Amino acid sequence: MSSEINNETNEYKEIRAVYTDTTIRVYQAYNQYIAEEAVRLGTFGSHFSMNRMTWIKPSFLWMMYRCGWAEKENQEHVLAIDIDRVGFDKAVKSAVKSTYSENMGITKEEWQKMVKESDVRVQWDPEKDVNGNNLSYRSIQLGLRGDAVYEYVHNWIKNITDITDYVKELNLLRQQGVDITDKLPQEQTYNI
Repeated sequence: MSSEINNETNEYKEIRAVYTDTTIRVYQAYNQYIAEEAVRLGTFGSHFSMNRMTWIKPSFLWMMYRCGWAEKENQEHVLAIDIDRVGFDKAVKSAVKSTYSENMGITKEEWQKMVKESDVRVQWDPEKDVNGNNLSYRSIQLGLRGDAVYEYVHNWIKNITDITDYVKELNLLRQQGVDITDKLPQEQTYNI
């Protein structure tokens, strides 16, 4: 699965990411304490809650939209997290859609049972441009909890980089009207 079209809504879904043969980069934004501890440890530590759902996003611009270019409260530090592709692929394949629709081919009760039993949720949100405007396709974000968040923290994470300075530099250029397209991470279509 790299992309798909929902025939009922004509919505195009595609996973685009920075990746290697073994890792895929996702983004998360946190406060200073969580971020600095994660960079120091190479994974998340005691300031990170293992008991709540954590959302990972392969799309840099969607993360910028979500965290306001590192200006939203408790999202002032943006982390680029390289994780194991096998773990990511497994999460995508086991994910349950976060919202119910009748065209899923199951009842709402069946979907609710799947959500309750699943440790991974998937949302397909409109991809964003540098100014936060919707693009013509949707990007994936995964919500992890329970065993999935444990696997993420203890087994999948290979490298964590605080890219906040890079984000702020790009945002300043963007606000000055500079075209930052060539300075963005070079995301490619990702196939599962």
